[in-house]
Parts: sequence; C-alpha cells; structure tokens
Amino acid sequence: MQTRSHLLVLSVLAASVGVGIAQAETPAERLHSADDALSEIMSAPDKGIPQDLLSKSHCIVIVPGLKKGAFIIGGKFGRGFLLCRQADGTGWSAPAAVTVEGGSFGFQIGGSETDAIMLVMSRQGAEKLMASKFTLGGDASVAAGPVGRTSSAETDLQLHAEILTYSRTRGVFAGVSLNGATLRPDRDTNKELYDADLSNQDIVNGKVTAPAKAADLRSHLSRYSARKS
Repeated sequence: MQTRSHLLVLSVLAASVGVGIAQAETPAERLHSADDALSEIMSAPDKGIPQDLLSKSHCIVIVPGLKKGAFIIGGKFGRGFLLCRQADGTGWSAPAAVTVEGGSFGFQIGGSETDAIMLVMSRQGAEKLMASKFTLGGDASVAAGPVGRTSSAETDLQLHAEILTYSRTRGVFAGVSLNGATLRPDRDTNKELYDADLSNQDIVNGKVTAPAKAADLRSHLSRYSARKS
C-alpha cells in the first residue's frame, strides 16, 4: 500500500512538472518552435515530409517539444497549432491552438522531447478536427506517413488514411502511428493570441486576422506546400 502511495505521489508530481513546462512557454514562443520544427524537417528533403503530400494536404497540425514526463503518466503532454488551407487558395489560415493528450509514440517514447506533425489529407478529416475532442484512429483513420523526397513508397493504407502522422526525436524523423492520441482546442492559448474567445473553426475559416507573430510559420508553410500547376 505504501509503495502504491509513493507511486501516486510521484505521478502527480510528474504531471505537475510536465504541465508547468508546457504552460511556461508563451504562445509566441510556441509558434516560433513550431516554425523551427517544420523548417528543420523540410530542410532535409531526402528525410523529410514528401512535398507532394504536403502540397495535397488540407490541414496540418504541428506540436513541438512534447514532454517525456507526461508520456509516462499519460496526462497532457503537448500544445501546438492547427492550420488549414484558405478556401480562396491564397495561403494558410491563422493558427488555431490545440492540446494533444495520450496516445503512443512507439520507439520515440524514449526521447526527452518529440516534435509531432500530422497531415490532414481529406476535407472530411479536416471537418472532424473541429470537434471539441478528436481521437486519432477512432474519429478518423490514421497511418504513419512516408518519408523522403517523394511519396512513391506509399502503401494503400497511407493512400486512404485521412491523417498521416510523423514524429522527430533527437534528430531522427520518421512516420509513426499516433493511434489513441486525442486533440482538443486550446482555448486559453487562442484567447492570448486573439484577445477573444474563438473556436478553432472560426479561426481556420478566416473569421480572424492571423497575428503578426505567426507570419514566419505561415510563410514557410506556404513555401514548402506550394501546389504544382
């Protein structure tokens, strides 16, 4: 009984530390981290996300620096942003904040921090992401995304999956299944960014102007995902 009590105390302390670290980073810093993660991954085209896949995606979720401590106890472990293509084709939406909870990152779980990227490949998948709670593999089909200059190595599963998922730990980037992870709107971060209580659907549907602090992320995303004519 005493051992169980000690484990419970340690779990609570670990959860507090994990959440505290996530909350210490400001939204502006998190946007910068998301931009860094995307740029570093795409700067190595032989090992990054295939550009033809990125160019076909409807939305992208970028969650930089997921914390190891929260993985162990299965609590909240990451905050990031959702961006979707604008309906008029002029670029990407303003970033909508999301929180990621639970799920398994396979062999990547041993790293101190993990960057996660999710490509939403269908309009139906994009609409599902706007729910108050969204579970990968439950509310939408999900598969580990292919890595490399082209997506010629795609399997039938990848071709039909609504969401393709990737993670990077200690410089190692790979497609991994994130089945079981849940995404929720991070309304507190949205309030800080937009000074208003906005839903993620309002933000990605263009009902708000993107903050200046998101300019680099949106610019780089547009460059990496440019659709071929």
